[in-house]
Amino acid sequence: MTKSQKNKPYFLFVLILLFVLSVADPVMTGENFSVGKETLEATAKKYGNDARLRVIAWQNMVMEDKSVSDWEKIEKVNRFFNQMEFVNDIDHWGENDYWATPIEFLGSGGGDCEDFSLSKYFTLLAMGVSEKKLNLTYVKALKLDQHHMVLTYFSKPGAEPLVLDNLIDTVLPASQRMDLLPIYSFNGTGLWLSKQRGRGKFIGSSNRLKRWQDLLEKMPKEMVNSK
Repeated sequence: MTKSQKNKPYFLFVLILLFVLSVADPVMTGENFSVGKETLEATAKKYGNDARLRVIAWQNMVMEDKSVSDWEKIEKVNRFFNQMEFVNDIDHWGENDYWATPIEFLGSGGGDCEDFSLSKYFTLLAMGVSEKKLNLTYVKALKLDQHHMVLTYFSKPGAEPLVLDNLIDTVLPASQRMDLLPIYSFNGTGLWLSKQRGRGKFIGSSNRLKRWQDLLEKMPKEMVNSK
């Protein structure tokens, strides 16, 4: 996120009011997966061969991962995606708020804070990290006075989360990110109002977020599950 990024909606309820309830296919997960040949060809045609190589590198990172702990996977994935460039949605996609798939993010070589966080989330799922441990969390970046998304990881229920962020490369506990004020979070199973530095109060299903559902509908079309 940069200082030029436009503010994001402050409360989850704004999104719920703006978007209708919709249903989508489950998130594709699994230790082994591959990108479809047609997707690789389409990516190269649209963005160039370097884009194709970035997608292949992502695929190889997941399929060849030998990490023995979640921490190793988290550091690897955070480092990989933080190489991408931050670009505002309006400049990158011509829309005020667009949620890109990992293929779109890697193919285009950049995206905004949601794209960084979403790609890290889906990649860690594919590498075997439990969805129960991962949340996509909207925060306010206090130093920039802007709204922002990060990925948070909980080693166990009630634990202090780790924060994966495109603003800094180091993965830190939430207590060391006093520059971020949690607002709300979600994953494939639910939504939480986060007025504290944890998961917060459960308030419903993430199926109520249309952009989330639209993203889930796009992803299986790009992937070939080889599990």
